[in-house]
Amino acid sequence: MKRYISIEEYFKKESNNRRKKTPKYIIILCISTIIFSIYIIFKWHLDNYKTKQINKEIKEDININNNYGELINPSNNKNSNYYYYISFPFYQVDFSKLTQKNKDTIAFIYMKNTNINYPVVQTNDNNYYLNHSFDKKENKAGWIFMDYRNNINNLSDNTIIYGHSRIDGTMFGTLKNTLFDTWQNNKDNYIIYLSTPSENMIFQIFSIYTIKSETYYITTTFNNDNEKKTWIETMKKRNIAPIDTEINTNDKVITLSTCKNNRDERIVIQAKLIKKQKR
Repeated sequence: MKRYISIEEYFKKESNNRRKKTPKYIIILCISTIIFSIYIIFKWHLDNYKTKQINKEIKEDININNNYGELINPSNNKNSNYYYYISFPFYQVDFSKLTQKNKDTIAFIYMKNTNINYPVVQTNDNNYYLNHSFDKKENKAGWIFMDYRNNINNLSDNTIIYGHSRIDGTMFGTLKNTLFDTWQNNKDNYIIYLSTPSENMIFQIFSIYTIKSETYYITTTFNNDNEKKTWIETMKKRNIAPIDTEINTNDKVITLSTCKNNRDERIVIQAKLIKKQKR
């Protein structure tokens, strides 16, 4: 005779069957995956917190310096924006405190309407500061660093500065602001401030663009003026911003580079030196 079971018994039986069908190693794997994911999220937030705390302490050592400086490669066109930007004041930084914290400190970079307001470090490769913070502790946020091929005391044709594009906006995370109209339509934004222990500098932006990962835009030196002229023309053609900055082979260039959306694409900002001041 067929035996009927209650609903409670049915579900209890099904539950037991499922437990029997699910191997223990799968359950353990699932639990381990969840724990590991929680750890990764926690570590990401912890790295960001540490980065912000370090930068908060650093910002106390920045001052505005209104003194005039030496003009670099002045434009012959008196209506050029060059003469608008050279009126901007310098930023001056107390490097004695920064170098006490990290002897790799060689400069300080600031950019309007972004979170870019950091000491720049340099070591003998382009790998260390991809996963080490300013305090030299391991940190996935890394730090802002200059290409090891460059010399801050004797600028190359092209000086490159790198940084991670962090989702929380730290490091070069807000470099993406430059791609939008709201940033590009503000004329005062087209300046990069770079200070070193020996001088303060102001650079005028001439190109903003995104591009697949390549090595051409991070060329540091050229064999002759023709090579540099071709390079400059190529960089200017890539520009997506409403600017027409005059630039020639006599100019020194600074290039900021970061990843776009953590993919094989770069956000690139390039500017020429227009004014400097000995400290």
